[in-house]
Amino acid sequence: MNPTLILSHRYTEDSQRLWQAAIQLGWHVERLHSWHIPEHLQTINEPVIYVEALMAPIIAEFFGQSLIEPPKDWLPDLPEAYRQRTVQLTTLGTARDSLLPAFVKPPNDKSFTAQVYDAATLPTDYPDETPVLVAEPVVWEKEFRCFILDRQLRTSSIYLQHGELQRAEGFVSTVEEHSELQHFVGKLLNDPRVELPRASVLDVGVIKDRGWAVVEQNSPWGAGIYGCDPAEVLEVLRYTSIPSKPPE
Repeated sequence: MNPTLILSHRYTEDSQRLWQAAIQLGWHVERLHSWHIPEHLQTINEPVIYVEALMAPIIAEFFGQSLIEPPKDWLPDLPEAYRQRTVQLTTLGTARDSLLPAFVKPPNDKSFTAQVYDAATLPTDYPDETPVLVAEPVVWEKEFRCFILDRQLRTSSIYLQHGELQRAEGFVSTVEEHSELQHFVGKLLNDPRVELPRASVLDVGVIKDRGWAVVEQNSPWGAGIYGCDPAEVLEVLRYTSIPSKPPE
């Protein structure tokens, strides 16, 4: 039985491209129109979830699935050769008391804007215990999104060039950039020190005066696809959740 792509009620460009690719592959597609999930979906054999972060855990739970997310300390624990900058996992309270400015972001969500903060501008409406990643500020010359399955690069796309979204340019990169990307990502994927789930999204790019580095790891089930091949993205999405453990 073919998979069923589960989409939210939001008609985004990404969801429409995935919908079209799924139909071409012979998949079923269900678009949810509210938080309520219709009863007829209870019999779905292989749900493939692609929705916003707020809805995703609830929808996954309905289907008896747990979404795969990167460990909060994945980026700080990554070998420095792939980071090219200092990154540490700490708390919002500790970051506020430390020597700033620094680039501060939530580890796995977008609860507040990821940017360079000083002590006076850090968000105050979150508990001091809130985990955050604190990184040395750097200048990214260009950034690429990579969908990974079984430690193989399935599809990739440039998305930022000197901080500018590349949508108007059609997310087009040069042959040289693509070759450099494949070399860097291939080296990382073949390094046994780098732990990855079966399916993941890696954002990588070029830091000014330093070279290629990992921006972050993301969960595929909510990641924008930019200029990536939607059929390849769908194959990665099939493995972004695992059966939930039965209650003890």
